[in-house]
Amino acid sequence: MTKSGPARARGVRTAVLSAGAAGALVLSACAGSAGSGGAGGGAGGNGYEYGADAAAVEEALTDLEPATVTYQIPATSLDSPQAPMGVRYKEAVEEASGGKLTVELAFNQSIAPYAELHDALADGRVDMAFTLPTYEPDRFPAVNAVNDLLAGQAASPFEGDLLANLLAADLAWQSPEVLAEYEELGLTPFTPVSATSAYHSVCTEPATEVEDWRGLQVRVGSQPQNELVGELGSAPVSIAGVEAYEALQRGTVDCTLAVLSDVSQGGFFEVAQNLGYPTTTQFPRVSGAILQGTGVESLPLAYRQILFDSFHAAFQGGMETSIGSQATAIAEAGERGVGVEPLSEELQTRIAEANEERMQEVADSGTLGEDVRTRVDESAAFWSEQLEELGYTDRGGFAEFHEWYDPETDYTPLSDVLFERVMLEHRPA
Repeated sequence: MTKSGPARARGVRTAVLSAGAAGALVLSACAGSAGSGGAGGGAGGNGYEYGADAAAVEEALTDLEPATVTYQIPATSLDSPQAPMGVRYKEAVEEASGGKLTVELAFNQSIAPYAELHDALADGRVDMAFTLPTYEPDRFPAVNAVNDLLAGQAASPFEGDLLANLLAADLAWQSPEVLAEYEELGLTPFTPVSATSAYHSVCTEPATEVEDWRGLQVRVGSQPQNELVGELGSAPVSIAGVEAYEALQRGTVDCTLAVLSDVSQGGFFEVAQNLGYPTTTQFPRVSGAILQGTGVESLPLAYRQILFDSFHAAFQGGMETSIGSQATAIAEAGERGVGVEPLSEELQTRIAEANEERMQEVADSGTLGEDVRTRVDESAAFWSEQLEELGYTDRGGFAEFHEWYDPETDYTPLSDVLFERVMLEHRPA
Protein backbone atom coordinates (compact mmCIF):
# COMPACT_ATOMS: atom_id res chain seq x y z
CA MET A 1 0.00 0.00 0.00
CA THR A 2 1.15 3.60 -0.54
CA LYS A 3 2.43 5.25 2.59
CA SER A 4 2.59 8.89 3.64
CA GLY A 5 5.62 11.09 4.01
CA PRO A 6 9.26 10.27 4.65
CA ALA A 7 9.72 7.29 6.94
CA ARG A 8 13.13 6.54 8.38
CA ALA A 9 14.67 5.31 11.61
CA ARG A 10 13.65 7.82 14.24
CA GLY A 11 15.92 7.02 17.14
CA VAL A 12 16.16 9.55 19.97
CA ARG A 13 18.72 12.26 19.34
CA THR A 14 20.93 13.79 21.94
CA ALA A 15 19.92 17.26 22.98
CA VAL A 16 22.93 18.58 21.14
CA LEU A 17 21.20 18.69 17.82
CA SER A 18 22.80 19.45 14.52
CA ALA A 19 21.81 22.90 13.38
CA GLY A 20 18.25 22.01 12.79
CA ALA A 21 17.19 20.45 16.02
CA ALA A 22 13.50 20.40 16.08
CA GLY A 23 10.72 19.25 18.09
CA ALA A 24 7.17 18.87 18.95
CA LEU A 25 4.12 21.00 19.03
CA VAL A 26 2.57 19.26 21.91
CA LEU A 27 4.39 18.48 25.08
CA SER A 28 4.01 19.50 28.66
CA ALA A 29 5.31 19.08 32.17
CA CYS A 30 4.34 20.21 35.58
CA ALA A 31 4.93 20.06 39.33
CA GLY A 32 6.96 22.15 41.68
CA SER A 33 10.20 20.22 41.49
CA ALA A 34 11.96 21.77 38.51
CA GLY A 35 14.03 24.20 40.47
CA SER A 36 14.78 21.87 43.32
CA GLY A 37 18.33 20.98 42.47
CA GLY A 38 21.31 22.16 40.51
CA ALA A 39 24.32 24.34 40.96
CA GLY A 40 23.76 27.73 39.51
CA GLY A 41 20.02 27.64 40.14
CA GLY A 42 17.97 30.73 39.51
CA ALA A 43 18.66 30.44 35.76
CA GLY A 44 22.44 30.60 36.23
CA GLY A 45 25.27 28.24 35.40
CA ASN A 46 27.13 27.62 32.17
CA GLY A 47 25.38 26.68 28.98
CA TYR A 48 26.63 25.34 25.67
CA GLU A 49 26.54 26.59 22.11
CA TYR A 50 23.78 25.36 19.88
CA GLY A 51 25.12 22.52 17.77
CA ALA A 52 27.96 21.78 20.22
CA ASP A 53 29.28 18.23 20.47
CA ALA A 54 28.39 15.81 23.25
CA ALA A 55 31.58 16.56 25.16
CA ALA A 56 30.70 20.25 25.44
CA VAL A 57 27.23 19.43 26.71
CA GLU A 58 28.61 16.97 29.24
CA GLU A 59 31.03 19.61 30.50
CA ALA A 60 28.20 22.12 30.96
CA LEU A 61 26.34 19.55 33.09
CA THR A 62 29.32 18.42 35.17
CA ASP A 63 28.64 20.38 38.35
CA LEU A 64 24.86 20.27 38.22
CA GLU A 65 22.76 18.30 40.65
CA PRO A 66 19.96 16.13 39.24
CA ALA A 67 16.61 17.86 38.74
CA THR A 68 13.08 16.86 37.85
CA VAL A 69 10.55 18.59 35.62
CA THR A 70 6.97 17.38 35.91
CA TYR A 71 5.17 17.73 32.63
CA GLN A 72 1.37 17.68 32.47
CA ILE A 73 -0.06 16.24 29.25
CA PRO A 74 -3.69 15.59 28.26
CA ALA A 75 -3.24 11.83 27.88
CA THR A 76 -5.05 9.71 30.46
CA SER A 77 -2.25 7.13 30.65
CA LEU A 78 0.73 5.73 28.77
CA ASP A 79 -1.74 3.65 26.76
CA SER A 80 -3.57 6.72 25.49
CA PRO A 81 -3.26 7.75 21.82
CA GLN A 82 -2.14 11.12 23.18
CA ALA A 83 0.77 9.69 25.18
CA PRO A 84 3.47 10.11 22.47
CA MET A 85 3.40 13.87 22.92
CA GLY A 86 4.92 13.39 26.34
CA VAL A 87 6.83 10.13 26.00
CA ARG A 88 8.96 11.19 23.01
CA TYR A 89 9.98 14.38 24.77
CA LYS A 90 10.75 12.65 28.06
CA GLU A 91 13.01 10.16 26.30
CA ALA A 92 14.92 12.85 24.41
CA VAL A 93 15.50 15.11 27.43
CA GLU A 94 16.65 12.30 29.69
CA GLU A 95 19.00 10.88 27.07
CA ALA A 96 20.46 14.31 26.25
CA SER A 97 21.13 15.07 29.91
CA GLY A 98 22.64 11.68 30.65
CA GLY A 99 19.82 11.02 33.09
CA LYS A 100 20.55 14.10 35.23
CA LEU A 101 17.34 15.80 34.14
CA THR A 102 14.18 13.75 34.64
CA VAL A 103 10.83 14.50 33.01
CA GLU A 104 8.00 13.19 35.14
CA LEU A 105 4.75 12.92 33.21
CA ALA A 106 1.49 13.92 34.87
CA PHE A 107 -1.69 12.80 33.15
CA ASN A 108 -5.05 14.34 32.33
CA GLN A 109 -5.15 17.50 34.48
CA SER A 110 -4.05 15.52 37.53
CA ILE A 111 -2.13 18.49 38.96
CA ALA A 112 -4.13 21.43 37.66
CA PRO A 113 -7.28 21.61 35.48
CA TYR A 114 -7.18 23.77 32.37
CA ALA A 115 -9.04 26.58 34.14
CA GLU A 116 -6.19 26.87 36.68
CA LEU A 117 -3.25 25.73 34.60
CA HIS A 118 -1.79 29.08 33.54
CA ASP A 119 -1.90 30.32 37.12
CA ALA A 120 -0.37 27.04 38.29
CA LEU A 121 2.54 27.50 35.88
CA ALA A 122 3.07 31.06 37.07
CA ASP A 123 3.03 30.22 40.78
CA GLY A 124 5.21 27.12 40.48
CA ARG A 125 2.67 24.36 41.03
CA VAL A 126 3.34 23.19 37.47
CA ASP A 127 6.68 23.27 35.62
CA MET A 128 5.61 22.67 32.01
CA ALA A 129 2.24 21.86 30.48
CA PHE A 130 0.03 21.58 27.44
CA THR A 131 -2.58 24.30 28.03
CA LEU A 132 -5.68 25.62 26.27
CA PRO A 133 -5.51 29.44 25.99
CA THR A 134 -8.47 29.27 23.59
CA TYR A 135 -10.62 28.53 26.63
CA GLU A 136 -9.85 32.10 27.81
CA PRO A 137 -10.31 34.46 24.83
CA ASP A 138 -10.47 37.58 26.99
CA ARG A 139 -7.17 36.73 28.67
CA PHE A 140 -5.40 35.66 25.47
CA PRO A 141 -6.86 37.67 22.58
CA ALA A 142 -3.73 37.41 20.39
CA VAL A 143 -3.43 33.65 20.87
CA ASN A 144 -7.09 33.26 19.98
CA ALA A 145 -6.60 35.46 16.93
CA VAL A 146 -3.96 33.03 15.65
CA ASN A 147 -6.39 30.17 16.27
CA ASP A 148 -9.11 31.93 14.26
CA LEU A 149 -6.77 32.55 11.32
CA LEU A 150 -6.05 28.83 10.91
CA ALA A 151 -9.56 28.15 9.65
CA GLY A 152 -8.79 29.42 6.17
CA GLN A 153 -6.67 26.42 5.21
CA ALA A 154 -7.95 23.37 3.36
CA ALA A 155 -8.70 20.18 5.28
CA SER A 156 -6.92 16.84 5.01
CA PRO A 157 -5.84 14.39 7.71
CA PHE A 158 -2.14 14.52 6.80
CA GLU A 159 -0.94 17.46 4.75
CA GLY A 160 -3.69 19.75 6.02
CA ASP A 161 -3.01 19.08 9.69
CA LEU A 162 0.74 19.42 9.22
CA LEU A 163 0.26 22.76 7.52
CA ALA A 164 -2.02 24.00 10.31
CA ASN A 165 0.51 23.11 13.02
CA LEU A 166 3.48 24.60 11.18
CA LEU A 167 1.54 27.74 10.31
CA ALA A 168 0.32 28.17 13.89
CA ALA A 169 3.81 27.91 15.39
CA ASP A 170 5.36 30.11 12.70
CA LEU A 171 2.78 32.87 13.02
CA ALA A 172 2.77 32.77 16.82
CA TRP A 173 6.55 32.96 17.24
CA GLN A 174 6.63 35.93 14.87
CA SER A 175 3.79 37.80 16.59
CA PRO A 176 5.08 39.94 19.51
CA GLU A 177 1.49 40.32 20.67
CA VAL A 178 1.26 36.58 21.37
CA LEU A 179 4.57 36.39 23.21
CA ALA A 180 3.66 39.45 25.30
CA GLU A 181 0.50 37.79 26.61
CA TYR A 182 2.58 34.97 28.07
CA GLU A 183 5.33 37.27 29.32
CA GLU A 184 2.82 39.33 31.28
CA LEU A 185 1.90 36.18 33.21
CA GLY A 186 5.51 35.11 33.80
CA LEU A 187 5.21 32.20 31.35
CA THR A 188 7.70 31.06 28.70
CA PRO A 189 6.38 29.55 25.46
CA PHE A 190 7.75 26.27 24.16
CA THR A 191 5.11 26.18 21.44
CA PRO A 192 3.13 29.46 21.74
CA VAL A 193 0.25 28.11 19.63
CA SER A 194 -0.23 24.44 18.81
CA ALA A 195 -2.96 23.73 16.26
CA THR A 196 -3.06 20.03 17.32
CA SER A 197 -5.70 18.10 15.32
CA ALA A 198 -8.58 19.03 13.07
CA TYR A 199 -12.09 18.90 14.53
CA HIS A 200 -14.84 16.60 13.33
CA SER A 201 -18.49 16.07 14.19
CA VAL A 202 -19.32 12.93 16.16
CA CYS A 203 -23.08 12.52 16.43
CA THR A 204 -25.70 10.06 17.57
CA GLU A 205 -27.54 10.52 14.23
CA PRO A 206 -26.16 11.45 10.78
CA ALA A 207 -25.47 15.20 10.51
CA THR A 208 -23.88 15.92 7.15
CA GLU A 209 -26.52 18.28 5.73
CA VAL A 210 -27.38 21.82 6.82
CA GLU A 211 -30.92 20.78 7.78
CA ASP A 212 -29.53 18.00 10.01
CA TRP A 213 -28.01 20.62 12.33
CA ARG A 214 -31.20 22.52 13.06
CA GLY A 215 -32.23 22.02 16.69
CA LEU A 216 -29.24 19.87 17.73
CA GLN A 217 -27.44 20.17 21.06
CA VAL A 218 -23.74 20.31 20.15
CA ARG A 219 -20.77 20.26 22.52
CA VAL A 220 -18.21 22.94 21.60
CA GLY A 221 -14.79 23.93 22.91
CA SER A 222 -14.17 27.51 21.77
CA GLN A 223 -15.94 30.78 21.04
CA PRO A 224 -15.66 30.35 17.24
CA GLN A 225 -17.20 26.88 17.48
CA ASN A 226 -19.93 28.31 19.70
CA GLU A 227 -20.76 30.99 17.12
CA LEU A 228 -20.67 28.58 14.17
CA VAL A 229 -22.98 26.07 15.80
CA GLY A 230 -25.43 28.84 16.61
CA GLU A 231 -25.35 30.07 13.01
CA LEU A 232 -26.19 26.55 11.84
CA GLY A 233 -29.32 26.53 13.98
CA SER A 234 -27.98 24.28 16.75
CA ALA A 235 -27.60 24.99 20.44
CA PRO A 236 -23.94 25.09 21.57
CA VAL A 237 -23.23 23.34 24.86
CA SER A 238 -20.06 23.83 26.89
CA ILE A 239 -19.14 20.79 28.99
CA ALA A 240 -15.81 19.28 29.99
CA GLY A 241 -14.28 16.69 27.70
CA VAL A 242 -14.37 14.07 30.45
CA GLU A 243 -18.17 14.46 30.55
CA ALA A 244 -18.73 14.18 26.80
CA TYR A 245 -19.18 10.38 26.72
CA GLU A 246 -21.94 10.44 29.31
CA ALA A 247 -23.58 13.46 27.68
CA LEU A 248 -23.76 11.63 24.33
CA GLN A 249 -24.93 8.44 26.01
CA ARG A 250 -27.75 10.16 27.90
CA GLY A 251 -28.79 12.39 25.03
CA THR A 252 -27.77 15.56 26.85
CA VAL A 253 -25.99 16.43 23.61
CA ASP A 254 -26.57 15.08 20.11
CA CYS A 255 -23.09 15.80 18.79
CA THR A 256 -19.65 16.83 19.89
CA LEU A 257 -17.02 18.66 17.88
CA ALA A 258 -13.84 16.84 18.76
CA VAL A 259 -10.33 15.84 17.70
CA LEU A 260 -10.10 12.15 16.96
CA SER A 261 -7.51 11.46 19.67
CA ASP A 262 -10.15 12.57 22.20
CA VAL A 263 -12.75 10.44 20.42
CA SER A 264 -10.58 7.33 20.74
CA GLN A 265 -9.41 8.11 24.26
CA GLY A 266 -12.98 8.82 25.40
CA GLY A 267 -14.62 5.88 23.64
CA PHE A 268 -17.13 8.18 21.91
CA PHE A 269 -17.84 5.75 19.07
CA GLU A 270 -19.52 3.46 21.60
CA VAL A 271 -22.34 5.98 21.99
CA ALA A 272 -22.17 8.10 18.81
CA GLN A 273 -21.97 6.16 15.55
CA ASN A 274 -21.68 8.97 13.00
CA LEU A 275 -18.41 10.71 12.09
CA GLY A 276 -18.62 13.72 9.77
CA TYR A 277 -15.58 15.30 8.15
CA PRO A 278 -14.99 18.36 5.97
CA THR A 279 -13.00 18.15 2.74
CA THR A 280 -12.63 21.76 1.57
CA THR A 281 -12.72 23.76 4.81
CA GLN A 282 -12.30 23.20 8.55
CA PHE A 283 -14.34 23.39 11.68
CA PRO A 284 -12.83 26.10 13.91
CA ARG A 285 -10.01 24.62 15.96
CA VAL A 286 -9.35 24.71 19.69
CA SER A 287 -5.63 25.38 19.64
CA GLY A 288 -3.41 24.69 22.60
CA ALA A 289 0.04 25.79 23.71
CA ILE A 290 3.04 24.21 25.42
CA LEU A 291 4.28 26.54 28.14
CA GLN A 292 6.94 26.58 30.83
CA GLY A 293 6.50 28.21 34.20
CA THR A 294 8.67 29.66 36.93
CA GLY A 295 9.98 26.23 37.92
CA VAL A 296 11.72 25.75 34.59
CA GLU A 297 12.98 29.32 34.57
CA SER A 298 14.77 28.67 37.88
CA LEU A 299 16.79 25.79 36.41
CA PRO A 300 20.45 26.16 35.43
CA LEU A 301 21.01 27.39 31.90
CA ALA A 302 22.27 24.08 30.49
CA TYR A 303 19.12 22.29 31.66
CA ARG A 304 16.89 24.92 30.08
CA GLN A 305 18.83 24.61 26.83
CA ILE A 306 18.37 20.83 26.80
CA LEU A 307 14.64 21.27 27.36
CA PHE A 308 14.48 23.74 24.49
CA ASP A 309 16.74 21.81 22.11
CA SER A 310 14.64 18.68 22.54
CA PHE A 311 11.82 20.32 20.61
CA HIS A 312 12.33 17.85 17.77
CA ALA A 313 11.09 15.01 19.97
CA ALA A 314 8.12 17.03 21.14
CA PHE A 315 7.13 17.76 17.56
CA GLN A 316 7.50 14.12 16.61
CA GLY A 317 5.35 12.98 19.51
CA GLY A 318 2.86 15.74 18.84
CA MET A 319 2.35 14.72 15.24
CA GLU A 320 2.14 11.05 16.21
CA THR A 321 -0.64 12.12 18.57
CA SER A 322 -2.56 14.52 16.36
CA ILE A 323 -2.09 12.84 12.97
CA GLY A 324 -1.41 9.23 13.89
CA SER A 325 -4.43 9.10 16.19
CA GLN A 326 -6.67 10.07 13.28
CA ALA A 327 -5.61 6.94 11.40
CA THR A 328 -6.23 4.87 14.53
CA ALA A 329 -9.68 6.39 15.06
CA ILE A 330 -10.76 5.89 11.44
CA ALA A 331 -9.71 2.24 11.61
CA GLU A 332 -11.66 1.91 14.86
CA ALA A 333 -14.70 3.49 13.23
CA GLY A 334 -14.60 0.84 10.52
CA GLU A 335 -14.37 -1.94 13.07
CA ARG A 336 -17.35 -0.57 15.00
CA GLY A 337 -19.51 0.05 11.97
CA VAL A 338 -19.46 3.81 12.47
CA GLY A 339 -20.68 5.87 9.54
CA VAL A 340 -17.78 7.95 8.16
CA GLU A 341 -19.22 10.54 5.77
CA PRO A 342 -18.07 13.85 4.25
CA LEU A 343 -20.09 16.96 5.07
CA SER A 344 -22.26 18.18 2.23
CA GLU A 345 -21.07 20.95 -0.07
CA GLU A 346 -23.76 23.28 1.26
CA LEU A 347 -22.77 22.67 4.88
CA GLN A 348 -19.10 23.21 4.11
CA THR A 349 -19.93 26.44 2.29
CA ARG A 350 -21.70 27.70 5.40
CA ILE A 351 -18.71 26.76 7.56
CA ALA A 352 -16.28 28.43 5.13
CA GLU A 353 -18.33 31.64 5.07
CA ALA A 354 -18.35 31.80 8.87
CA ASN A 355 -14.59 31.17 8.93
CA GLU A 356 -13.95 33.94 6.40
CA GLU A 357 -16.03 36.42 8.39
CA ARG A 358 -14.13 35.57 11.55
CA MET A 359 -10.72 35.86 9.87
CA GLN A 360 -11.60 39.27 8.48
CA GLU A 361 -12.73 40.41 11.93
CA VAL A 362 -9.30 39.42 13.27
CA ALA A 363 -7.58 41.35 10.50
CA ASP A 364 -9.74 44.43 11.05
CA SER A 365 -9.22 44.34 14.83
CA GLY A 366 -5.46 44.90 14.58
CA THR A 367 -4.93 42.36 17.38
CA LEU A 368 -1.95 40.90 15.49
CA GLY A 369 -0.87 44.10 13.79
CA GLU A 370 -1.28 45.17 10.21
CA ASP A 371 -1.35 42.97 7.10
CA VAL A 372 -1.85 39.79 9.15
CA ARG A 373 -3.78 38.12 6.33
CA THR A 374 -0.80 38.70 4.04
CA ARG A 375 1.54 37.20 6.62
CA VAL A 376 -0.68 34.16 6.97
CA ASP A 377 -0.78 33.67 3.21
CA GLU A 378 3.00 34.01 2.91
CA SER A 379 3.62 31.56 5.75
CA ALA A 380 1.11 29.07 4.34
CA ALA A 381 2.79 29.28 0.93
CA PHE A 382 6.21 28.69 2.47
CA TRP A 383 5.10 25.64 4.44
CA SER A 384 3.10 24.21 1.57
CA GLU A 385 6.28 24.33 -0.50
CA GLN A 386 8.26 22.65 2.28
CA LEU A 387 5.69 19.88 2.59
CA GLU A 388 5.85 19.25 -1.14
CA GLU A 389 9.66 19.31 -1.31
CA LEU A 390 10.09 17.02 1.70
CA GLY A 391 7.44 14.54 0.58
CA TYR A 392 4.73 15.12 3.18
CA THR A 393 1.76 14.91 0.83
CA ASP A 394 -1.62 13.23 0.89
CA ARG A 395 -1.83 9.81 -0.73
CA GLY A 396 -5.57 9.31 -0.48
CA GLY A 397 -8.76 10.46 1.19
CA PHE A 398 -9.92 10.80 4.79
CA ALA A 399 -12.01 7.63 4.99
CA GLU A 400 -9.03 5.53 3.84
CA PHE A 401 -6.42 7.39 5.87
CA HIS A 402 -5.65 4.38 8.06
CA GLU A 403 -4.74 2.46 4.90
CA TRP A 404 -2.25 4.91 3.42
CA TYR A 405 -0.81 6.64 6.50
CA ASP A 406 2.59 5.33 7.65
CA PRO A 407 2.80 5.29 11.49
CA GLU A 408 6.60 5.29 11.18
CA THR A 409 6.63 8.69 9.47
CA ASP A 410 9.58 10.78 10.63
CA TYR A 411 8.63 14.44 11.11
CA THR A 412 12.15 15.61 12.03
CA PRO A 413 12.92 17.31 8.67
CA LEU A 414 9.95 19.61 9.20
CA SER A 415 10.77 20.38 12.81
CA ASP A 416 14.34 21.16 11.75
CA VAL A 417 13.08 23.86 9.40
CA LEU A 418 10.64 25.23 11.98
CA PHE A 419 13.34 25.36 14.66
CA GLU A 420 15.77 27.27 12.47
CA ARG A 421 13.15 29.56 10.96
CA VAL A 422 11.53 30.91 14.13
CA MET A 423 12.71 29.19 17.33
CA LEU A 424 16.48 29.42 17.40
CA GLU A 425 16.54 33.14 18.21
CA HIS A 426 14.48 32.39 21.35
CA ARG A 427 16.87 29.72 22.65
CA PRO A 428 17.92 30.27 26.33
CA ALA A 429 21.32 31.96 26.47
